[in-house]
Amino acid sequence: MTFRTGAMGVAALAALAAIPARATAQEASSSVLLEGIVVTGSPASASKVGGSAVYIDRKALDAFAYSDVNRILRQAPGVQLQEEDGFGLRPNIGIRGSGADRAGRIAVMEDGILIAPAPYSAPAAYYFPRITRMTGVEVVKGPAAIKYGPLTTGGALHLFSTPIPDVEGRVGARADLMAGSYGGRRAHGVFGGWFAPQGRLQFGAMIEGLHEASDGFKRLDSGGDTGFRIDDVVLKLGVRTTDAALPQSLELKFQGYRETSDETYLGLTLADFNVDPYRRYRGSQVDRLDVEHKTWQATHRVDFTSAIDLTTTVYRTETSRAWYKLNDVLSGGTLRSIGAVLANPGNFPDAYATLVGADGYVSPANALRVRNNNRIYYAAGVQSVLTWRFATGPAQHQLELSARFHKDEEDRFQQDDRYQMDSGRMILTSPGAPGGQENRVGEARAWAFFARDTIELGALTVTPGVRHESIDLKRTNYALGDGTRATPLSINESSVHVWIPGVSATWKLSPSWRIVGGAHRGFSNPAPGSASDPETSWNYEAGARFKKGAASLEAIGFFTDYATLVGTCTASTGGGCSIGAQFNGGAVEVKGLELTVGHDVGQALGLGVDVPVSAIYTFTDAKFRTTFVSGYEPWGNVAAGFELPYVAKHQLTLNIGVRAKRWRADLTVSRVGQARAVAGAGPIPANQRIDARTLVDVAGELTLTQHVSLVASVLNLTDEVYNVAFAPAGARPGAPRMVMGGLKLRF
Repeated sequence: MTFRTGAMGVAALAALAAIPARATAQEASSSVLLEGIVVTGSPASASKVGGSAVYIDRKALDAFAYSDVNRILRQAPGVQLQEEDGFGLRPNIGIRGSGADRAGRIAVMEDGILIAPAPYSAPAAYYFPRITRMTGVEVVKGPAAIKYGPLTTGGALHLFSTPIPDVEGRVGARADLMAGSYGGRRAHGVFGGWFAPQGRLQFGAMIEGLHEASDGFKRLDSGGDTGFRIDDVVLKLGVRTTDAALPQSLELKFQGYRETSDETYLGLTLADFNVDPYRRYRGSQVDRLDVEHKTWQATHRVDFTSAIDLTTTVYRTETSRAWYKLNDVLSGGTLRSIGAVLANPGNFPDAYATLVGADGYVSPANALRVRNNNRIYYAAGVQSVLTWRFATGPAQHQLELSARFHKDEEDRFQQDDRYQMDSGRMILTSPGAPGGQENRVGEARAWAFFARDTIELGALTVTPGVRHESIDLKRTNYALGDGTRATPLSINESSVHVWIPGVSATWKLSPSWRIVGGAHRGFSNPAPGSASDPETSWNYEAGARFKKGAASLEAIGFFTDYATLVGTCTASTGGGCSIGAQFNGGAVEVKGLELTVGHDVGQALGLGVDVPVSAIYTFTDAKFRTTFVSGYEPWGNVAAGFELPYVAKHQLTLNIGVRAKRWRADLTVSRVGQARAVAGAGPIPANQRIDARTLVDVAGELTLTQHVSLVASVLNLTDEVYNVAFAPAGARPGAPRMVMGGLKLRF
């Protein structure tokens, strides 16, 4: 089955959404159907969790209508972000020093299921759900994260898609139509509702379409687009009882996604970045990524009694991606990684000249090696969560028992093509054979069991829990170029069995104050075929929360004690090592403070309008405790006391908004301190320093009628220029100033 859609199709959907409906449908941030399998589900629930949890609801997401998840996650303390393309297409997300590369060290979920292409065998997020179609974002750290798994060290990121508009007998419709800088455009439409044609059953349906595109803000020396095009469609069907002895609900979901982006791993030398940060060398002119992703999901909930309910989810995801991109370049008769060339161009003048591809320059034949990173993934499983609420004497319990069977696979069938640079044009000189570069399959099968009891005894709430993961891993290697795969060259198999305990507690000192704390074990499984031990740690946190009216405060101190930190070599980390190899970073300590404060100044001063203000601050100190020699590029040769790469010590986000009856305005200021590209200590060398930056975003909305609003936003208002990374290869710019404007239609 091939998924196809386009701008015209989504525009038609947006037009459909503009048909007047009987009444406005009020959509929740997440479906009630998912209550049994989420940690929070609302900001109010997040404030009661025994540990650090943040829930960003639909209202907050709508303020700026961001399409870049990096900007959304600046609202959650403790999150480290390594930007890459400026649009958030392939985010690098870490939590509390877990490592950010491709979000491969946190559990990423959508609507209760693991959403990475192959969450156990290859969790790198080469597909990531578009934040534009989400109505809720949950960031869970601390002991609560063991509910999700299997990656529990840093935490979990849970995304909630648009639910079926939930107003009985009415149709809900909405559309967002926007356009702006660098050819940016977006059409997003939702149409659906619930109906009760007979008896005690209600039937629901929804169709959602999203089209996003941009010509790109980088300038390719040879000309051409450097942007992307994404089409995303979601279909949901639901049925539920309304007055039955055994209340039940069932939802079926299909989601199809297609992306084409003219993206590259090739950055710039630092000297060239300082002259023109938005330039792209001609050596990247054929680079292109094609992604297709599909999700099938069925979720059923039954309430046996008012105290016992069971939620079961069956799911399958399929992802294919082919990233055709420059891998390395010839220098002195030897192929060199593009990262090595850009870091020291003076050592490889011929390779640098080939990458630039100036007019009149002709490289040797086969000087550029372009790799077709062709991979196919699937993941499938079934999970049930039983919730039982009961009392033992004065204690109230909410016991959760869960079992999940999951399997996934990554199939690599890659090839290398060789090119010559001739006066700025890349000419194919030696096409490669499919499977001639890498020909292997990685597989994982896992049973996961989870038990957690939330015990309320007066002002005290204690939540002990334990997770068990039993994982079988397998890697099958085939001869290069062997498309039949009749006889494997080798098969590597391994198993991991681990218990992951955790406990949290809250003490309600007063109606406004709570003390929170907890401890849990962190775990990340090794990759198929890896000789590395699992990544393990013990994680601790403690702090306090205050909530009174519109005023709130949360302060959480955390400490993560790694027995073993694992680094995985990927092309996105800079290469320079065997792709897929894992490295033991030994003992590591990460400690820090997360602080969030908020208030409505307008209410406090009686201004007649709401003026919500908030601040989110994170301090993180992450250091190696052992000395070792590493072939892993972001670590290098490490001495005890070296700081981890891509972890800024200080991060601060300030928000202020004004809410009147017919208009609103919002401003966000985000400050991220400098960070290292390579582990080290002391002053950071210029060629390893990730720039500190202060970004200012503004947005506004004017309500014209009950159904129509004008919206506009300016991202990076001051047009700050900053380098976000030296990985995958060379210096890379953050996005410049971008202006978007358009219409919101609501019916």
